[in-house]
Amino acid sequence: MKLSEQVKPISYLKNNTSKVFKEVREKREPYFITQNGEAKVVVQDIREYEKTQETLALLKILAHGEKQFAEGKFEDADSVFDELLNELE
Repeated sequence: MKLSEQVKPISYLKNNTSKVFKEVREKREPYFITQNGEAKVVVQDIREYEKTQETLALLKILAHGEKQFAEGKFEDADSVFDELLNELE
């Protein structure tokens, strides 16, 4: 589906709610709903939304790790494994 076909006015959503929901679920592509000519909301499949949220969470973790590394807040792997082995003994 072309992006231009996924942009619809709110009146389209009101008149075709079942159709929009069915297409969103089947095609897993969002609809962008406009009001007074401006994009206002996105109608998205819940599974795709959850994937997006998981991806964002992982990116936040990665960014946090990169920041800590840049600040020198890390230990090398050998030190960590040595500590773990000492705790197991």
